[in-house]
Amino acid sequence: MNIILLSGGSGKRLWPLSNEIRSKQFIKIFRTEDGTYESMVQRMYRQIRAVDPDATITIATSRTQVSAINNQLGDDVGISIEPCRRDTFPAIALATAYLTDVMSVSPEEAVVVCPVDPYVEEDYFRALGKLCEQADKGSANLVLMGMEPTYPSEKYGYIIPGTDDGSGIEKVREFKEKPDIETAKAYIAEGALWNGGIFAYKLKYVLDRAHELIDFRGYRDLYEKYDTLTKISFDYAVVEKEPNIEVMRFSGKWKDLGTWNTLTEAMEEPAIGEAILNETCEDVHVINELNVPILVMGMKNAVVCASAQGVLVSDKEQSSYIKPFVDKIDQQIMFSEKSWGSYQVIAVDEGSMTVKVTLNPGHGMHYHSHKLRDEVWTVVEGRGTAVIDDNVRQISAGDVITMKAGVKHKVDAITELKLIEVQIGSEISVHDKEKYDSSHNG
Repeated sequence: MNIILLSGGSGKRLWPLSNEIRSKQFIKIFRTEDGTYESMVQRMYRQIRAVDPDATITIATSRTQVSAINNQLGDDVGISIEPCRRDTFPAIALATAYLTDVMSVSPEEAVVVCPVDPYVEEDYFRALGKLCEQADKGSANLVLMGMEPTYPSEKYGYIIPGTDDGSGIEKVREFKEKPDIETAKAYIAEGALWNGGIFAYKLKYVLDRAHELIDFRGYRDLYEKYDTLTKISFDYAVVEKEPNIEVMRFSGKWKDLGTWNTLTEAMEEPAIGEAILNETCEDVHVINELNVPILVMGMKNAVVCASAQGVLVSDKEQSSYIKPFVDKIDQQIMFSEKSWGSYQVIAVDEGSMTVKVTLNPGHGMHYHSHKLRDEVWTVVEGRGTAVIDDNVRQISAGDVITMKAGVKHKVDAITELKLIEVQIGSEISVHDKEKYDSSHNG
């Protein structure tokens, strides 16, 4: 099976746990059999491999999420990088061209496209396999998966199928925009399905549609002119204009964990991190990423979340309306996962910033320098190798290394390596970085 996972999102609805770089699919809240936690993208990737070990998986995502994907899934996962955000049609067109031109998948093969972040079980992926097989038959240009509604929702568009012939595959009669509750009830009464943005097609079909709307020669050319493309959704560009569409019903578990209210429904325990809830709490969930305890008493139907970005205390229903308030918060990214590990901002002061850096074993930073700031590294845990202006030295807990502005430097981890980085300068910016090609790069 060929599968494209769409990984987007700005992270605002799950603030303060998420941010512009760390979207909801990278938050580790799902407990695994060994007692550790995994994220939505890790869970979905694992489930796909369990159902189809040979699946060709491509994640279509923005450049800002690539490091987090590599950190959580490794360096071997296929990634179609969007140079900038241009909505779902350009993203899917680019990923389709990536499969044919870079991964050498035949244009006659079918592919399934779905979001990376629903909460599902393995029956969902078996259904995706059937969806891909149906697209491969070629009886329709697009085959959608329609989700059996569990309640009348205003969050989803609706698919109105034709007459069911008992095969589970039906022609699509029409699409309906997101309705109000009463209209949603009427749609459900006539057998409508939720449109979850899940569909399959032969690669050639979308390549042909893309060439009709965009002047490009292949993947590389499309990538180079990506920032000039019109922002348009796949639904508007393709789905609503295609007369030959089928839909396959799915009645298994499928949850869109887009808000705190729905996310906490998938949590297997009331608290993650250091938290105490007294016996008078009811339906309260706590996620604590800070190294301080949280005590909750007498609260009902609430979510409490504390991270380096901030603290949220909210009624669960009200948490769905968080976005306009987060839009007013102007702050830098306080936590981010990188391909080599992660960093967390500890303190920001006039003329300085203090950061805790964690490097994964066997990983390292790019060889680089800064023009506008000095840096001081204090190793607090682990062992590694530092390169300072081409001079190599072993480092371990207790070592302190100072780099003046303009000095080239990098560090590689032998074991997990933790250090405190103090940046000192009149202007501290993520853009103040010059990378170098070097044999020192790991």
